[in-house]
Amino acid sequence: MLLLAAVNKKIKMKKISLILSLFVLLFASSCKKTDNPNPLSDVKNLSVGSYLTLVENVNLNFEFDNPASEVSVKVDKYGADISKVVVYVVEGANSDPAAWHQIKEINFTGAGTVLGVTSQEVATALSVNVSDLAAGNFYTFYNKIITTDGRTFDITNAGNALANNSNYNACFQWQAYITCPFVAPVGGNFEVVQDDWVDWYPSDIVNVIDGPGANQIDLSDVWPNAAIGNIVDHLVVNIDPATGTATVPFVTFGDYGALATAQGAFDNDVAGYVFSCTGYVTLTMKLTYNGVAQGNFKLVLQKL
Repeated sequence: MLLLAAVNKKIKMKKISLILSLFVLLFASSCKKTDNPNPLSDVKNLSVGSYLTLVENVNLNFEFDNPASEVSVKVDKYGADISKVVVYVVEGANSDPAAWHQIKEINFTGAGTVLGVTSQEVATALSVNVSDLAAGNFYTFYNKIITTDGRTFDITNAGNALANNSNYNACFQWQAYITCPFVAPVGGNFEVVQDDWVDWYPSDIVNVIDGPGANQIDLSDVWPNAAIGNIVDHLVVNIDPATGTATVPFVTFGDYGALATAQGAFDNDVAGYVFSCTGYVTLTMKLTYNGVAQGNFKLVLQKL
């Protein structure tokens, strides 16, 4: 039964990968400006599009109640030449442009262009005080690019297949957090918000274990799901007590009929955050299955 479930998971992932690859081929010749609200529906409008790629996450942590605290990423481009980037923000996440608040426009100067935003700029865009940006909250920044010939591209006309597939390294959006110290214990029942590995589905309830160390949690009751895999070594997350920044060292965490490994997807094994003040866990890990790299997978949990 375990082997069948693992094979089904692998087949499903291959199908998803193929669909995503076909979609990005369509986007690679994206839309010209037109009166049609959906230019992709008319093949006469297809030409070379453009999107930002992530070069580096410079800093994704705001210091609480510090107007000058800045978060930033470095970007490059793929496709047509870019003139500037318009940066928008929402509290939490919302891909509907009607909910976005414009922060500023930044000239695109080539590879390594810095998209930087301060706490004060976020507060001004949202019409709140800097002190209202509460510890543990996260903010999503949406990038709209304007090409040198006046066309615009963002997450709304790129499609989720490109925007959310880590293989393309697209930077249509990025997130920053108001950091808060990690204070144990945090274990207990959590609701699954997102599980890209598909061991669980949104709204499923899972158990998070405290420890084994003072600033650690154990996700071995989450990955692997006991219904389809067995624990090999415990999936332990290390947490910086000052900021909630989480790291996941390389670990063989599950046997689904073949072995699966996990490691923090970013530099120095950084995977994301565990915020005890809000009971929010967001981790991105690079996984392998049967010795083959599967890409980056996000796991988001909210304590009940």
